[in-house]
Amino acid sequence: MKRFDGHASKSIVILLIAVTLLAAPLRSQAPEREPEIKAVRVSGGVELHYVEMGKGDPIVFVHGSLSDGSFWNPQLAPFSEKYHVIAYSRRYNQPNTNQPQAGYSAVTDADDLAGLIEKLQLGRVHVVGHSYGAYTALFLAIRHPQIVRSLVIAEAPAMPLLGYLPGDESELGKKTLADIRARMEEPMKAAFRKGDQSAGVGAFINYLSNDSQAWDKWPEEARKGTLMNAHEWDVMLTEGELFPDVKPEAVQKIKAPTLLLSGGKTFEFLKLIDEELSRLLPNNQRIVLPGATHHLFYEQPEKCRSVILEFLKAK
Repeated sequence: MKRFDGHASKSIVILLIAVTLLAAPLRSQAPEREPEIKAVRVSGGVELHYVEMGKGDPIVFVHGSLSDGSFWNPQLAPFSEKYHVIAYSRRYNQPNTNQPQAGYSAVTDADDLAGLIEKLQLGRVHVVGHSYGAYTALFLAIRHPQIVRSLVIAEAPAMPLLGYLPGDESELGKKTLADIRARMEEPMKAAFRKGDQSAGVGAFINYLSNDSQAWDKWPEEARKGTLMNAHEWDVMLTEGELFPDVKPEAVQKIKAPTLLLSGGKTFEFLKLIDEELSRLLPNNQRIVLPGATHHLFYEQPEKCRSVILEFLKAK
């Protein structure tokens, strides 16, 4: 079975930190104590691989796209000193080998996560999600509120919320969403539907870099490393939905205490989304880390951990 740990070269990490949105580098250093990789089957026979450490109240960590459960390796041991920590790979990310199913999206991931929590008999859990994992966590709280004790939402790409921004931001939100759809999502769909995974990821990287040649400029090693966890987009962009709709009224019904964790230098459209989430969520606090980008867990890991632990103290 494939190792659930880190082995990327430094060049891949640097490149991905520089330009990737929905994911952080797909490999990172392993924790001091490497936990056993386990597997659990949820609804539909989907198998999810996970690791767990520690005792106490459960925290489930949810990774973003172009990534897998090993994203959280540096955080597992420190958090396990006080909590029962679980980090898993979403259904089409390494080392999972699930068959493609139509309709795949963050909603599907949320239902998978609910199944994992139920099968492991975790009860009510704290959920920490980064990027697309944070989008998954939002849908978990909307669809399965009874199992969510608290949420940490680190820059969820809840793009549809841009179409619902109120007041003076309404026009900006709609224009921003239209641009993302036209210049990033649609080229990605076209490439993946042709079976050209590299071009699909390239459309994503080029958009975020504001450079039509950005992906081609990457070293071959970096491109190959990035494509190792791109299979979820093979399914999502051909048979599913990259940014499933989430309406403001659904977010307003989330009662779980929520920490919104943001990078001060992240992408402007993520700032708009986080600001809207801070308006909508009835029980939230927002912390912006100065100097951090979307890759705040790599750039400021100790600070991220300390603010999360402080948030969880009374939860």
